[in-house]
Amino acid sequence: MAGNDGLLVALETLRRRLDHDLFPLAVGDVAAHRRALKEVVGQLDDYLLPRVAAMDAPLLAVVGGSTGAGKSTLVNSLACADVTEPGVLRPTTLAPTLVANPADEAWFTRQNVLPGLSRTTGRGRGEPGTLRIVTAGTLPPGLALLDAPDIDSVVTANREMAAQLLAAADLWLFVTTAARYADEVPWGFLRSARERSTALAVVLDRVPPEALEPVVAHLNRLLDENGLAGTPLFSVPEVTLPEENGRLPEEAVRSVRRWLADIAADAQARAEVVRRTLLGALDSVASRVPVLADEAERQRAGLADLRVSVESAYGAAMATFDDAIRDGSMLRGEVLSRWQDFIGTGEFMRSLESRIGWLREKVVSAFLGRPAPDTQLRVALSSGVAALVRSAADAAAERALDAWSGTPAGRDIVERAGAVAAGRLGRASSTLPERAASAVRAWQGYVLELVAKEGAEKRTTARLASFSVNAMGLLLMLMVFSATGGITGIEVGIAGGTSVLSQKLLEAVFGDQAVRTLTQAARDDLRSRVRALLDEEAARFTSLLEGVGPPEDASAALRQAAQAVRDHRDEITAPPEAAVRARADGR
Repeated sequence: MAGNDGLLVALETLRRRLDHDLFPLAVGDVAAHRRALKEVVGQLDDYLLPRVAAMDAPLLAVVGGSTGAGKSTLVNSLACADVTEPGVLRPTTLAPTLVANPADEAWFTRQNVLPGLSRTTGRGRGEPGTLRIVTAGTLPPGLALLDAPDIDSVVTANREMAAQLLAAADLWLFVTTAARYADEVPWGFLRSARERSTALAVVLDRVPPEALEPVVAHLNRLLDENGLAGTPLFSVPEVTLPEENGRLPEEAVRSVRRWLADIAADAQARAEVVRRTLLGALDSVASRVPVLADEAERQRAGLADLRVSVESAYGAAMATFDDAIRDGSMLRGEVLSRWQDFIGTGEFMRSLESRIGWLREKVVSAFLGRPAPDTQLRVALSSGVAALVRSAADAAAERALDAWSGTPAGRDIVERAGAVAAGRLGRASSTLPERAASAVRAWQGYVLELVAKEGAEKRTTARLASFSVNAMGLLLMLMVFSATGGITGIEVGIAGGTSVLSQKLLEAVFGDQAVRTLTQAARDDLRSRVRALLDEEAARFTSLLEGVGPPEDASAALRQAAQAVRDHRDEITAPPEAAVRARADGR
């Protein structure tokens, strides 16, 4: 078993943990978090995984720098061949070009490093987004040069590609000029190299002879101030390029070529470059992943807040319905009119206010002497309850949509749903009226079953025979809305009389305790059915959150995976010298 197998497994586990949409919502600086995630994933795919899997693979030196720094010219000069195309138009390097010794070509064409880039071979410019592979026997085995796009390119994709390639490098060969070495953009990349402990060398290009000493001294001072003391620094004088090939004279690049050749030829030197950069990359990833884990937790908290706002809106809708049950408001309007038709004349109802206690026998006679229009009362009651449900659901939908629209995360979700869907979210669903009516009818059927079951007992059979099950069922339905708070005037007396009369008649048949039990069962069943309807309405919102965001255990799993990388980082050792030498010899 290889010495770094544990590390490779830890990196593979971490990579799988990152293979989720961790930051779907606009929570915090989500754009920065998404960039950080992309960078970590890119470094794992492009560098860490392939390098740890093959410690003896060829060294990749990425030549990067600012626009017009002369990167392509330097690569051609080091390779002693026209492998890239320098030019005056910007951006010059549209597709990165990797030049390697023929012995190492297979390693790079098999997409071991930078696996996300498709490969092309041969001369000429590659297509943007591809990696062009060319060979040059003048380069020593075990070392490849990659000409990267400008780090300050006017094309965003080129800047992103440059950053990706630099993160995939074993070694940065950073090219700047005597005129632009103090620019801030290059120093941002150089500080990144320092933070990741990336092996680095700086090439100061196009230096006028008279400026060589002061510019080199100043650049060395800047390197010291930025924590990069001891970085190899090479200067290339300003020269007129020959027309036949446009390459720098041999003496201008001799020091750079010799330094690279020495690294390629020395197994220990190469191993040290790889180890230094690899350890820095491992530490960088291990330190950045816990930050991603923290932000993933914030994403889940944001999702939880959205769910809570929906629960609150529809909880308020349920509370509205409960209030309507308690305040007697259902016993008014059409229901009240149908109740009067049901038990007799309006004059009888008015007399009920003062004589409810002794009129039970007269009411019984009214039931027996005249067919009750129970169907109309049942329909009126059903329509009233269904309308109440629709009104509560409309208010809840509006409240939930307002809550979501008031937060960046909620607006993200609503925008993903689309304008048409968003408009529908602000009101109850089109199917709710039918579903509410069906639920109320089912509840009424349940109440009739309650009455029939209770009436089947021997002690109540005879008394129930004086009434129909439908009549007793309707009285029980009215008992569910037995309180009178919230209505005024004559309606109080009428609704109160309605409730009291219903209660007295039911108690005469079933007894006090049974009526209380039946009423509570009917009320609980109605609330349960309404709760189910409102839950279905709320699901129009919460379903938009399904599958969104990191898994529940994502943050803990990320921290655990990052810790495993730390635990195994010291497995990095120099590859066996024989393997390195064999690779360098092309065997």
